[in-house]
Amino acid sequence: MGVSDHAGATVCVERIILDGLKLDEVLHSINSFYKALYSLMVCSRCSLGQWKIWILKWIPLLSWIPQYSVRENGLGDLVSGVSVGIMHLPQGMAYALLASVPPVFGLYTSFYPVLVYFIFGTSRHVSIGTFAVISIMIGSVSERLAPDDHFLTNGTNESVVMDMEARDVQRVKVAAATTLLCGIFQVLLGLVRFGFVVTYLSEPLVRGYTTGAATHVITSQLKYMFGVSPRRFSGPLQLLYTLVELGRLLPQTHIATLLISLVALTALIIVKEINSCYSRRLLLPVPIELMVIIAGTLVSHYADLRAVNGVDVVGEIPSGLVPPRVPEVGFFSSVVGDAFAVAVVGYAINISLGKTFALKHGYKVDSNQELVALGLSNTIGGFFQCYSVTSSMSRSLVQESTGGKTQVAGMISAVIVFITVLKLGPLFEQLPTAVLSSIVFVNLKGMFMQCQDIPALWRSSRVDLLVWLVTFLCTVLLNLDLGLAASITFTLLTVICRTQRPRYSLLGRVPDTELYLETESYKEAKAIPGITIFRSSAMIYYANAELYQEALLKKVPHTTDELHTGSKTTAFILRELANRMMVSMKDVSESVHCHRTDRECIINDSGIATVTHGNMNCSFQPEQDSEEEEQDETDTHSSSCDGVQEHTHSIILDFSPVSFIDTVTLKTLKNVSQVTFISYLTLPMCVTVVCVVEQLERGGFFSESISKSHLFPSIHDAVLRCLCRSQRNRSSSEFAPVRLSSH
Repeated sequence: MGVSDHAGATVCVERIILDGLKLDEVLHSINSFYKALYSLMVCSRCSLGQWKIWILKWIPLLSWIPQYSVRENGLGDLVSGVSVGIMHLPQGMAYALLASVPPVFGLYTSFYPVLVYFIFGTSRHVSIGTFAVISIMIGSVSERLAPDDHFLTNGTNESVVMDMEARDVQRVKVAAATTLLCGIFQVLLGLVRFGFVVTYLSEPLVRGYTTGAATHVITSQLKYMFGVSPRRFSGPLQLLYTLVELGRLLPQTHIATLLISLVALTALIIVKEINSCYSRRLLLPVPIELMVIIAGTLVSHYADLRAVNGVDVVGEIPSGLVPPRVPEVGFFSSVVGDAFAVAVVGYAINISLGKTFALKHGYKVDSNQELVALGLSNTIGGFFQCYSVTSSMSRSLVQESTGGKTQVAGMISAVIVFITVLKLGPLFEQLPTAVLSSIVFVNLKGMFMQCQDIPALWRSSRVDLLVWLVTFLCTVLLNLDLGLAASITFTLLTVICRTQRPRYSLLGRVPDTELYLETESYKEAKAIPGITIFRSSAMIYYANAELYQEALLKKVPHTTDELHTGSKTTAFILRELANRMMVSMKDVSESVHCHRTDRECIINDSGIATVTHGNMNCSFQPEQDSEEEEQDETDTHSSSCDGVQEHTHSIILDFSPVSFIDTVTLKTLKNVSQVTFISYLTLPMCVTVVCVVEQLERGGFFSESISKSHLFPSIHDAVLRCLCRSQRNRSSSEFAPVRLSSH
């Protein structure tokens, strides 16, 4: 091989023409049995080194903590951890309202899972903990299985009183059981290397889903901001029914609660905009959320808002940590579907955010290990009465922007939450719930900013835009669990529809290269006389195999199509085809000149081919007929279709998009090969994927008429072999009439 080292380098390769048989001889392909045996031997090795690799793989902390540099990373991780820990406090308590559990359980959720992820996680910048979308998904399960109606009791003066303590206890049990089952799902999927499941959740689907979920979050917090108590609705159109109910209760708005909400919203919005505009000048963002919580607690305590004005407050927050407790597995049958949906959505959000930071900072995130780490965080958290967690975009951005470089920042943030739970928790008992709802409201700005995807998707991909809109509408109208299922189904349908409508094209050779491109799209791509190269832009499987066959028959001469459709008798078609092939081969043979040499086949820009096959060198040039002869032959013998060359002697099927062969595709290929061979057409196929060849062998595709010698690793090899075979046959054939029987 020779390669020039200047601009516009050229490559010259000299080798034999490779087909399926010669490729096996040259490369010595390994039998599938020995492949499986080798894999089993590798997996069964129990050496000390192998055990060390496994331990470091499943516990990433042991691989990076010995090399941790306090001088390089210590200060940045400390500042970042303190900043994120301060954010954990208000967000943990606020998002606990979304999960329909007391605020202290939001603090527990910001502590235990973070420590677990510190040990098993591979992302250095994501902040694990409470997240609005996951919290509202858990809250919908808790409210469904422990609704307010189940805890109404008769009070004094024939009044109805709700036992809120019993209700909260039951909802915590439901949330813990859902979290435990969610974690089990994630761990099992990670152990079986099922991390690729997230690939079925495309970015438009995830962003449309989180935007729709943010709409549910906003709606669920309006009752706290207006101080009203609407009825609870479930099932499809839940959000619309809730909005109608809130509109009906607007005259009953609690004025004091509304004023607190408006003041908190104003302060949060103004300071957050300042943080955003002056982020480069500020060493740390202003912790406005914590400041609002402290101010709201002080005002509520000294003004006694609960007793004087009837403002709803957080209530009792016990100090200290709770002992581990086994969740009630009796809820598993009722929450299995919700737990799986939470597992998939939580992992999709976590891995997408983790890979974003990994790409930016130049390190690798293990998708399967992330699934295990997140699953262990939820599993262990379920025993400590936490609810499901995932990474938060707002906290992760703060962790990265304040200098965090490793998972140590997450551990420091957990210490901040730990100190708060031990000593500072009871100080927030007088905090109005309207303040927490305002924090949730403002933090959802980033999710609603995703609506800016719509004009961008309109310009880039209408299908992705349709996925985004359908996902958003399904999530809003059908609720979170049904909306996710409907969105995934619709996304898969778009993929199926696009594979059923692929682009079928004929290929031609680009001069001075061995590249073959679409003749309809590139003027430089010239069809090779006598050879039809057919390609589908999509996979060939049971859903589009018949369409593939129909498209192929439209691209080849009419006679083959007639044979397939049965519009004429087989005997008549074969007789006509034999006459045409006889005339065609006789005319072409006059332009063939053969002599002995050991050269390889070359095709120049004029279509002249020099081919070597077993010391036979043939120079072939397409005949240049006069205009009258061409017109006469077109009237008499033409059978071309869609611009296919006349006198087609070979059809090449480009199988480069094919990664597997099913039974329907195998049957279709057999039908195609039978039709083309009856029509005196050779059928080389370009197949380089080993598993495809093995599937063809197991399906009994190869026979005496078509063998592995008809498979080629590239289109160029197939073209050269077709030219060799065609010229050899034409130079040695005696064109005697062909006798065909009609029975």
